[in-house]
Amino acid sequence: MIPRIETLSEKKLIGKRITLSLSNNKTAELWKSFMPRRKEIKNNIDTDLYSIQKYDASYFNTFNPNTEFEKWAAVAVTDFNQIPEAMEPITLAGGLYAVFVHKGDVTTASKTFQYIFGIWLPNSEYVLDDRMHFELLGEKYKNNDPSSEEEIWIPIQLKV
Repeated sequence: MIPRIETLSEKKLIGKRITLSLSNNKTAELWKSFMPRRKEIKNNIDTDLYSIQKYDASYFNTFNPNTEFEKWAAVAVTDFNQIPEAMEPITLAGGLYAVFVHKGDVTTASKTFQYIFGIWLPNSEYVLDDRMHFELLGEKYKNNDPSSEEEIWIPIQLKV
């Protein structure tokens, strides 16, 4: 699995967020609260969905499934002029990303992440950058379907 390396421009998004950990995963709860209301966001750029993770800078120093992080369900927008009630704006900072295509349902995603962080990243010319991670759920994404595809965007920078 070889990623493509992309430079992302800053993106504006609107969505909902929740604090969770891998051991107390509330991702389904977040998406169940967001999906019925996403049509309230009127200035979408496209139909893609963003699943964003905002980690503390020390999150990856020592793996602990109980360490909390912020997760967002969001869509890209042109501006923040109209934000539906109980939703918030978030800006993805631009920068360099390694983009991996994950094929399969959510139950196989842990293998993809183990490859990214356990094999690819340590053997690459890159290190993690302290920016948000995200999955882009585009037209090939099919929730809980073995033929589903999504893009995993990992923030990186060249090793010094």
